[in-house]
Amino acid sequence: MKIISYNINGIRSAMNKNWLAWLQATAADIVCLQEVKAETGQITEQLQLIEMMGYHVFWNPAVKKGYSGTAILSKIKPDNVEYGCSMDVYDCEGRIVRADYGDFSVMSVYFPSGSSGELRQAFKFKFLDDFQSYIHRLKWERPNLVIGGDYNICHRSIDIHNPKSNANSSGFLPGERQWMEDFFSNGFTDTFRHFNPEPHNYTWWSYRSNARSRNLGWRIDYLSATSEMNDLLKRAAILPDARHSDHCPVLLELKY
Repeated sequence: MKIISYNINGIRSAMNKNWLAWLQATAADIVCLQEVKAETGQITEQLQLIEMMGYHVFWNPAVKKGYSGTAILSKIKPDNVEYGCSMDVYDCEGRIVRADYGDFSVMSVYFPSGSSGELRQAFKFKFLDDFQSYIHRLKWERPNLVIGGDYNICHRSIDIHNPKSNANSSGFLPGERQWMEDFFSNGFTDTFRHFNPEPHNYTWWSYRSNARSRNLGWRIDYLSATSEMNDLLKRAAILPDARHSDHCPVLLELKY
């Protein structure tokens, strides 16, 4: 089973960069998307093309048009799909969608960014607390769970090109990094780091200062799996050659 997570930073923009051809070439079984920034009525023809590739489409847009939103594309028909986490303050921003397949589940999540100021940073910390409580309960019900998404946090110094100059930057704050440490120490596996200990592997680059060509990036996109699934992990990778967004996709292969 091949799973991909990708913050596409606007599906209509990605479509203009030949994203559909890329999607078909990946032959992924399940694709988690973040920042789709569109309602289904705005991309009817594009969704029809995705469905023609054999995908079932589960779309969770934000109430605010052109903002946030998540989706799951799945060649395997799920038994159940859950939109949101039953917390309106996050669900109105379309931040979570989950698909269940028997005893296995995949979630697409778009964590908030705090880079716009103190109010959103406080909102981000509140989301982290609430999401942790939500996931703690959920993983007892769904023990085989993969969470793909833009977490908007670099876990460790190895995950950011310049940890010293970014020590006070949203996405690399001590409290955010501690949340990630606790998350991965209490029942979840960072699947990329499970296979890849090397530095200079990033998933997001600023559009400024030729950051991507110079590989001055941040690793903020993850495919995490519950620790119960460690024996099923086959391969994990970052796919930096995909250039439809300021992010790139991340990949997980399972022995399912």
